[in-house]
Amino acid sequence: MARHFDEKKLVIASHNPGKVREIGELLAPFDVEVVSAGELNLPEPEETETTFIGNAILKAKASATGSGLPALADDSGLAVTALNGDPGIYSARWAGPDKDFGIAMQMVQDDLGDSADRSAKFVCALALAWPDGHVETFQGEVHGAISWPPRGEKGFGYDPIFVPDGHDVTFAEMEPQAKHAMSHRALAFKRLVEACFA
Repeated sequence: MARHFDEKKLVIASHNPGKVREIGELLAPFDVEVVSAGELNLPEPEETETTFIGNAILKAKASATGSGLPALADDSGLAVTALNGDPGIYSARWAGPDKDFGIAMQMVQDDLGDSADRSAKFVCALALAWPDGHVETFQGEVHGAISWPPRGEKGFGYDPIFVPDGHDVTFAEMEPQAKHAMSHRALAFKRLVEACFA
């Protein structure tokens, strides 16, 4: 049995405004006040783990310990089949210190070249940590393909080059509600909510 979340305040262990906003929207129905690690001036821990789940746990525990509040961390990224799963856990690092995903998307395209296999997936791992050290973890994936050139203004990160299976538009061209209904983050969240919030 997963631990039920009964607290009124939750730290989102992220300094990425797009991610904080998206997670806040997903938690809106549960009457939980969310505050970001950035707003609390908590340091970003170095992501030293080799998996999405490992990094999510590391970030959630750091924010829970630093704030004395429960914390939710997400570690997510794009895994491209022909690139052996890269950029994977390094998805944000490919964007460089300025978080320029234009550069990161170009790197994916350059590395793919004229590869016939353009399949990819977005992976989202969530870790919910309490100050006493207890952690619950969840993972979601959405499969699709890399499209070039980038299209759409509505998403963030690699959304403009990712077309989910069964669709002909990128995540960045979709209305946010449509993306939230099927994204890797939404799938991981559904599992989190059923386990800890329902």
